[in-house]
This record gives sequence, structure tokens and C-alpha cells, in this order.
Amino acid sequence: MNRDFTYIRPKRVQVITMGCSKNRVDSEHLMAKIASAGIELLPEDHPLPTEEEIARDPSCRVDAVIINTCGFIKDAKVESINVILEAIQAKNMGLIGHLFVFGCLSQRYRAELEQEMPEVDAFFGAFETGPLLEALSVIDKGGLDTARHLTTPPHYAYLKISEGCDRTCSYCSIPHIRGKHISVPVEQLVQEAEELAAKGVKELIVIAQDTTYYGLDLYGKRSLALLLEKLCAIDAIEWIRLHYSYPAQFPQDVLDIMGSNPKICKYLDIPLQHASSKVLAAMRRSIDGPATQKIIDDIRAKVPGVVLRTTMIVGHPGEDRREFEKLLAFVQKNRIERLGAFTYSEEEGTWGAANFRDSVRESTKQRRYDELMELQSGISLDCNHARIGSLERVIVDSFSDGVFVARSQYESPEVDGEILVGKESFFAKYGDDAQPQSLVGNFASVRIVGANEYDLIAEFI
Repeated sequence: MNRDFTYIRPKRVQVITMGCSKNRVDSEHLMAKIASAGIELLPEDHPLPTEEEIARDPSCRVDAVIINTCGFIKDAKVESINVILEAIQAKNMGLIGHLFVFGCLSQRYRAELEQEMPEVDAFFGAFETGPLLEALSVIDKGGLDTARHLTTPPHYAYLKISEGCDRTCSYCSIPHIRGKHISVPVEQLVQEAEELAAKGVKELIVIAQDTTYYGLDLYGKRSLALLLEKLCAIDAIEWIRLHYSYPAQFPQDVLDIMGSNPKICKYLDIPLQHASSKVLAAMRRSIDGPATQKIIDDIRAKVPGVVLRTTMIVGHPGEDRREFEKLLAFVQKNRIERLGAFTYSEEEGTWGAANFRDSVRESTKQRRYDELMELQSGISLDCNHARIGSLERVIVDSFSDGVFVARSQYESPEVDGEILVGKESFFAKYGDDAQPQSLVGNFASVRIVGANEYDLIAEFI
């Protein structure tokens, strides 16, 4: 513990997760242990009680709020800090009893946060869930390493296969925050996936800071393909989706299983970050421009019809107009279906912050970002229009205000566009007495009938 305070015995706890899906998995493991102690877990979006409600019924106060923070880039840090400040205000108003903060932001800046936010009862690092549980008077009985309290819709879940990263990308603070790469054993991941399947999960989204590095530390070789084969053998799991795949030394056997096993979605998240050899060298990405092009060509050849998702960074030190033009030319040539971008921000503790001057003006970064995303907007629109008339299998995520929100194997939740289907199509197929909510979490067949740059419009068939 980093601060003296009285241990509590809460009845109602709310966990708020900031940042990436990897953080979400950490929260879900923590929440499973909290729930095992008989503590009620409030949903993340559960509104706090008002002062009037507490005056009428003091038991409706939230005993503890736990915030799992993100400290990756400037915008994420600001967002986490704002959420903490909102919780402090709620605590000062008596709406919540205790406030705890853990995760990447407090791992990185705990001393500063303690100084600036004395209202927080305690800060914990990203790996200090044991002391956090002690603060809640929860005894960690062990045997729950695979247990999860799902915060996603019950039909899909993220599967975090490793922690940390051994890469030394110039702009990235993750190794500084989360440490070296540590793979989770295959047997433990399979058990976790089986437990998720027993809860009704049909889609697994495999995540890590670098999924392609999986197994090197445990088995002496890249073992992602082996893990995917084991996960495919779980009967109730129907889709497996792969995120965060580093392009350098990409394991070709992963492409083989993607191309041959129908359970592996023809979808790959592969953060490329740039296409210029000069900029990639400055980024310390261990790959150059021609090799980046080759891995894209290999993926397209071995997995026909695959949809790619990537991110790019503009304004990195060393990116002049000529190098930015190479990035635009690469994007125009390869027409990657899903592309997001960031402007470079200097992060303390990174190799780049120690060795580069942030030489590109913020206004220039923003102009390049806008130019890149305008190009990508047209590509996305063309790709979506090309799907009009196609028949696709989708999983239905939700139904609200007369509209079904669905995804095919080509869309990942939370980060990609959606397939929208009106209720009229549902009743035409299933009959006037059918209940729309019965389709949520299940698969259906649709025909794509319309598109914009983000979403698709479809009808049930």
C-alpha cells in the first residue's frame, strides 16, 4: 500500500476501464475476483446516485469506484485524468465512498498523481491487483486466473495472450510501462477460452501488444499458429479474430491457418505505422518499406478476400514532405480497408524522446493527418460500395430504436463500422410475432443493399 487508510468491506463496487481492450481484460479478471467475494459489481455505465437519492436511502451509495487507467499517449492520459477528476468530485459530494486508481497511468506517474490528487484513497500500478484486492478486504483464493467477469456483450470476448513487449519502437511507452513480453501458456489460454465459450461467447478476439511474438519466451519459437489451432478446436467458438500483429518477421504459418480454417476471420489488424524506409528506421520498426509492401502482398496472396486494418503515424521526426508522399502512395496503392492514424506525440521515457527533437510543427502534423484521412475516406467508401449486393453471415450485436447493429467477419467491434438492418426486414423474414431481441448474440444471413464510408446497410435473407 502506498498510503495509510482503513481497509474497507464494500457491498457495491463499480469498475471503470479506460484505454485499450487489453486493459478491459485486466479489469475483467479483477472483477471476477471481486465478485467471488460476494461483492455486487455495478455496470460501468451505471449512473451514480444523486444526493437526494442518498438522502432518502444511504445504502444506494457506491462503496468504491475503481478506475483502470491508460497512460499510452497524451489524449489517453488526459481522458483518464478527467475521469479521475469527475470521480473525485462525486466522492466530495458523498456519492461514492472510496476511490482507487490503478493501471498504466498510475504505473507511470504514481508519485505525481499522489501529490496532485490526495482525494484518491490509493493508487496502484498496473500489476498490483493483489494489494488492490486487499484494500477491498478480498482474499485472493487462487484458482481464478482464467475467470472473467465479462463487460462486453456476452457473445464476444477479448483473449489477451501475452503481457508487455520486447520491441523498442521509438515512440512507444508500452515496454517502459508494462515491461518485457511474457506469454500466457497455451493450456491456460485454452482453459480460459473454454470457460468463455461455456458462458455463451461465440467470437474470440485475440489480443496482445504483439500477437506475432507469442510463444518465443515459453517455447523458443513463434507459436501463434499453434494457439489458433487449439482455439479452433473449441466447438462453441465460431469466429476467431486476430489483432495487433507486428509486421516484421510475420509468421507465415499464421497466414496458412487463416487461409484454410473457416473459424479464423479473414481479418487482420496489422499496425504498419509508415511506409517510408527512412521513417520506419527512425521509428525502430525492424522493417523497411519494401518488406512492408511484401508482407501486405503475402497476406493478400495467402488469404484471398482478407480485410486489413492498420494504423499510421504522421509527423514523426524525420518525416518531411517527400517521406509523407511515400506514405500516401503506399495507401493509394494498397487500398487497405480499415486505416486509422495518429499524429506523433513525444512521450517521456521512450527512445524517441531521448534521441529525437520533435521537429515537425503541430500544424503540419494536423494537415498531413487530414490529407491522409481524406484519401482513406475515399478508399473506405469504394471498399464498402464494392460489397453492395453481397450475401454475408453476420453476428447481431444489438437491437435499439428499430435497428439491428451487426458485424460480418470483416468488422471488429468498437473500432470498425457496422452493418445496420431495419426491423422491417426482420419481420418480413421471421414473421410479425417474432421478437427482435431474440436475434441479438446470434448469427444471421444478410444481403448488403447500401453503403457509406463507415457503415453498411443490409436486409435479412
